[in-house]
Amino acid sequence: MQRRMRRIATALTTVASTLLLSLTFSAAPARAAAHNPVVFVHGLSSSASSWDEWRDYFLADGYTSSELDAWSYDWGQSNVTTAQQLSTEIKNVLARTGASKVDLVVHSMGALSARYYLKNLGGTSYVDDFVSTAGVNHGTTVAGWCRWLYTSCNEMYTGSSFLTALNSGDETPGSLSYASYWSNCDDALTPDTTAILSGATNVEVGCISHTDMNNDHGVYEQVRNFIA
Repeated sequence: MQRRMRRIATALTTVASTLLLSLTFSAAPARAAAHNPVVFVHGLSSSASSWDEWRDYFLADGYTSSELDAWSYDWGQSNVTTAQQLSTEIKNVLARTGASKVDLVVHSMGALSARYYLKNLGGTSYVDDFVSTAGVNHGTTVAGWCRWLYTSCNEMYTGSSFLTALNSGDETPGSLSYASYWSNCDDALTPDTTAILSGATNVEVGCISHTDMNNDHGVYEQVRNFIA
């Protein structure tokens, strides 16, 4: 009889433990999803360091360093070559983080290689949000000073064959979300409205200089909220 009672007690203890574990796991909150990694693309005569302030802002807002990828490239080369390199960079970021898509945040001429990647290199399958800050989306005559020196600059000049092809048809292809933030006193863009993209969320941020567009905290907050 005592042996039977011990067996019953053991069985009851096992059942109670199982129920307790079940309740514990069912009550546990779901783990928050990780952010999409953010890939930053700088512009002409710049480098990855131009994103240092925004990287710090993102880190302060809960992103991890592995989710923030600012890289440098040869800004004098064709935007087509940069787009090909960007494609490789994004694949590396996805492989490293295990994410399925990234968010692309670009400044100035960086919009051209990034948009070429989206339109011509299958990038729409790997990007969730595209954000252009002071993007030279339809060119600028200010590029006249360097169009004879650098292939990228010639492509950025208003009316170039590169821009004509890039902006033909759908300017915002794929199912991703697009945004363009632009200033009404940007001396590098002529006219300022060259930054506007058809089909995108276009936001005039007021009078902020071209070089400050990807440093300004107010613009950062809008960009962060857009990709969140």
